[in-house]
Amino acid sequence: QVQLLESGGGLVQAGGSLRLSCAASGRTFSDYAMGWFRQAPGKEREFVATINWSGGRTYYVDSVKGRFTISRDNAKNTVYLQMNSLKPEDTAVYYCAAARVSSTAAYQYEHWGQGTQVTVSS
Repeated sequence: QVQLLESGGGLVQAGGSLRLSCAASGRTFSDYAMGWFRQAPGKEREFVATINWSGGRTYYVDSVKGRFTISRDNAKNTVYLQMNSLKPEDTAVYYCAAARVSSTAAYQYEHWGQGTQVTVSS
């Protein structure tokens, strides 16, 4: 079992930046690919970014390419999401998740955090 705890959300003005962190505990962190998803009110959960176990491969949804960066520190059992040039449409609850392989599909992620709210004001 892997426990995931997100932090770093908050309220920011459009154009600003936030860095989300997701600390993992339990089984070996480096066994897992990690992903970030988000869910806005009234919308389905959406894939944002994923990173493989070593950090050597990443993939992003088109809407965040060039603005968001996913990274991981296996020594600290932590995955990050650096979010720059934030837009009001980025407002959502952001979740980190762990999977055996990198994927854009939520159903392939076995473990989920509780989420952290990101609100971008215009």
